[in-house]
Amino acid sequence: MNIAQAAAQSGLTADTIRFYEKSAMLPKLARDKRGWRAFDAAAIDWLMTLERLRATGMPLQDVRRFAVLANSPGSQTKTAAGERLELLERHQERLKQRRSALDACEVFLKFKIDIYRRQVKS
Repeated sequence: MNIAQAAAQSGLTADTIRFYEKSAMLPKLARDKRGWRAFDAAAIDWLMTLERLRATGMPLQDVRRFAVLANSPGSQTKTAAGERLELLERHQERLKQRRSALDACEVFLKFKIDIYRRQVKS
């Protein structure tokens, strides 16, 4: 499948896919006779993994490190897996902190909304 089809299937733009490739976040992609990227199911799955990590707000530097660790020759070692686990756990903690902050903001907004609803009803 070509880059346009990969973009449609993964939900990413072709520009984002090119950026990921230039940033060494994609495994080596096969090329067709014309030299165009040829995406297979594994490449689409990987693109979707990168998209999900970014959607969680993971910093690009961490996504890049995760990708390098996952796509390097030694990616199946316990050390590489441990580093990827550490990146994910650290990010999970950041998400918990963000969720807590958002919950506090929501409580504040509810308080303010209640005040204005009472004023409007009066």
